[in-house]
Amino acid sequence: MVKCLVWDLDNTLWQGTLLEDGEVRLSDEIRKTIVELDARGILQAVASKNDHEPAWQRLEELGVAEYFVLARIGWGPKSASVRAIADELNFAHKTIAFIDDQPAERAEVQFHLPEVRCYEAEAAAGLLGLPEFTPRARTIDSGKRRQMYQAGFRREAERADFAGPDEEFLRSLELEMRIFPATEAELSRVEELTLRTSQMNATGVHYSDETLRGLLADPGHEVLVVTMDDRFGTHGAVGVVLVERLARVWHLKLLATSCRVVSFGAGAVILNWLVDQAARAGVHVVADFRRTERNRIMEIAYRFAGFAESGCACLEGAAAGGVERLHLAAERREGSGVVKLIAPELGVGLGLVK
Repeated sequence: MVKCLVWDLDNTLWQGTLLEDGEVRLSDEIRKTIVELDARGILQAVASKNDHEPAWQRLEELGVAEYFVLARIGWGPKSASVRAIADELNFAHKTIAFIDDQPAERAEVQFHLPEVRCYEAEAAAGLLGLPEFTPRARTIDSGKRRQMYQAGFRREAERADFAGPDEEFLRSLELEMRIFPATEAELSRVEELTLRTSQMNATGVHYSDETLRGLLADPGHEVLVVTMDDRFGTHGAVGVVLVERLARVWHLKLLATSCRVVSFGAGAVILNWLVDQAARAGVHVVADFRRTERNRIMEIAYRFAGFAESGCACLEGAAAGGVERLHLAAERREGSGVVKLIAPELGVGLGLVK
């Protein structure tokens, strides 16, 4: 799936060349495309060779500036602009698309960023019909994704201006995390997290909607959703935890969190909560982990939480598909000093505790 579409402006997003024509026009078809991509949760950005101020002013006059999370408007190479957008969003290049009317510009981006998908301007009206721009389901967070990223940029700007220690800044955010059993309403977002999250995904395994529904109905499994909020607004659903509770061991089959909450230590908060719950229940924890090209940071989170390779025979049968099993003898853990956690008691019927 495409996670962000980067638009050229002249003769692509709008009709005409701003510096030459003065007046440019946005067709109803392109406006519809912009609005619908936003509703589907696909972010949009701008990479244009123009003077920034008049170009951005024109986007505002056309009523579409708010739909673009980032704009790189200047006279440098388009590939540099697209790369900067991908870096700022922390997106893999293969999830970025670029649309431009100039073959030379598309070729330049393709040469330097071969994983970025490039489209000619004539394709703009048909993007909504392409599978890579068509999520299988709209989730509870889809229509809010752009606002969440924009709030994130405001949050980061305040962090940059904050003079105190980082932990003090995190406290100032009034972070609140909720962990709760998934319902039918959250299933599409849970499936999406298993698909879209690569850096903070412990196994890279995709769980389909059908599989998740089966696990919801299985009393031995817990499918848990993680949400976060702070004073800037909601981060939405940012994590999924899949645990099989056995008599002597809890099998953590999947932990995936959004890259947006890595800097808040979300993974560590979740793991410490789970380990503490296991200690209360008097069981060990075994976590599945499979190395991918991008999930090194998740491995570090597991190691810091105390998970290690072990000869523990807590689980029957061998792991498959390159999956390692990391073991931990659970002991009680202190809660986070910066994140207020509202979560269930896994060992006593999922009653919520603060």
